[in-house]
Order: sequence, then structure tokens, then C-alpha cells
Amino acid sequence: MTFQLYLARPRGFCAGVDRAIEVVRETLRQYGSPVFVRHAIVHNRHVVEELEREGAVFVEDTGQIPEGSVAIFSAHGVSPQVRVEAEKRGLRAIDATCPLVTKVHLEARRFAEKGYSILLIGHRGHVEVEGTLGEAPDHILLIETGEDAERIEVPDPEKVALITQTTLSVDDTREIAEVLKARFPQIHIPSAKDICYATQNRQDAVKALCKKVEAVIVIGSPASSNSNRLREVAEGAGRRAWLIEEANQINPRWLEGISRLGVTSGASTPESLVQAVISRLSELGAESVVELEGEIETIRFQLPRELQK
Repeated sequence: MTFQLYLARPRGFCAGVDRAIEVVRETLRQYGSPVFVRHAIVHNRHVVEELEREGAVFVEDTGQIPEGSVAIFSAHGVSPQVRVEAEKRGLRAIDATCPLVTKVHLEARRFAEKGYSILLIGHRGHVEVEGTLGEAPDHILLIETGEDAERIEVPDPEKVALITQTTLSVDDTREIAEVLKARFPQIHIPSAKDICYATQNRQDAVKALCKKVEAVIVIGSPASSNSNRLREVAEGAGRRAWLIEEANQINPRWLEGISRLGVTSGASTPESLVQAVISRLSELGAESVVELEGEIETIRFQLPRELQK
């Protein structure tokens, strides 16, 4: 059994993830261990375990952090309530929130101050969504489906604004946004610049990949929203697709009858995991590896001011 292997481009870490991991490492360098991180810094077990070995301690609640400690907020962002709690506990807070998430938070506050109803497209329970909801809980309504968009009611249909979870692409939100535009013609729609470039680029890369292959392996965490969407995009293109965290989860039976296999990875997945998967697939019959052409990402985000010494 032999097959050709094709790699999507871009794949793996985005600028927000790169920055968040660098924030943890630079904080450890400047302040020493332990450094406490509220929630997984990014949704990848391997990244978290590596940072734990370097001295980071991950917790789910600010109350678990000893008073006066150094605390980092994850890339997904937190609500104002969490920031207030951190201040009360005397924590030295360092914010690793992705700048694109921060932009959504600022938009939410701006529209709330003007008395708008804010419709947030996102997944209930996702840590980023929880943080955004906390910015203006009396003004934001969560929408997960087209059915939600059909049923939602607002006090003033002429004062409505739309924001989205950053790990959703234009494609993910298009159907819901169209329903909302039909119901609320005056709705403020975010510009394309407000959509996470990395999410869109990786989904576009999977669409291009699916034109070349018969099946796709996505490397990423089950908790990663964008990784799950990459698998769904491949399935939507009519390809069999599997989401795995690491090479040892590959089932050789998946490869039976396949002559062209695609591989990509979510925005929180280290390239080292991709290379391990390639090695395993080579053992299972991959004869050649071809990396497709794709968008070249040059965006970089600066570290928080507290770390710019």
C-alpha cells in the first residue's frame, strides 16, 4: 500500500498563538517560576505540557492562584469580572489575549455604550465566547445557528450590531449573517479585517487540499474550535476526514484504497506534531510529500507592554 502525501499551507501556529506561547516563556524568564496561567494558554495538550515542564502552572479559576502571584490570561481572552477578581487578589496580571479577540471586546463595549443590541455568533461554552459575553452581558445575545437568527428578538431593530467568535471564518458565519441582514437591514456588520485571518486562510488551504486528495488528516486538539472546523470543511468538500492529536492515533485502515492523502493542522498545533505524523505516514506507505502553495502569513503581534523590557 503506497500513496502520495500532500500538506496544506498555511497550517499550524497563527500569530496569536505564537504570541501567547512567547508571553508565557518571556514571563518565566523575567519573573521565574511558578507562573500561573488561567485556562490552557492555547487549546493544545502538547503545548500545555511543554510549558508545564518549563515552570507554568495552569488553573481554570482565578481563585486557584495564590494572592500576589504572577498570572497570565490565555489567548482566548477573559471577561472584565475576571480582571477585577485578579486585581482584588493582588495578582500581577499579564494579558496574552490575542489582539484580534481584544478587538472584538472593544467593539462589544463600543456598541454597548451606544445602546445597541449586540448579536454574537459563536459556540456556547467556548472560553473566548464566555469572555466576550462578559464585556456587555446586558447587551449581547449569543447566536449559534440559523434557527437562532430567525427567532432572535431585540428591543430596537434599527440599533443592532454583529460580532463573531474569532475562530469562525467568513464561511462559517455567512448563512447566519445573511439571515440577520434580512431581518435587521440596519445591522452593523464587521468588516473583513475583523475576521481572524488565520482561520480563513487555513480553511481556504483545506479547500485547495481537497482538490488534490481523497482524504484528509487534521492534527489538532478535540477542544480546538478551529481544528474541528478544518475537519468539517474537508467533509463538506466530500472527503473523508479525521481529527487526531498525535501520530499514534492514525488507524492504518484509514489508508486502505487511498492514493492521495492530505494533512493539515489547527492554529494551536506545533509543527513538530505534523512532522511526527509525516514520519508515521511514511512508515505506512507515503512515497512522497508535496507541500501545496498557499497564503504566506507575515503578521506578528508584539508582546504586552509589561514584558517589553
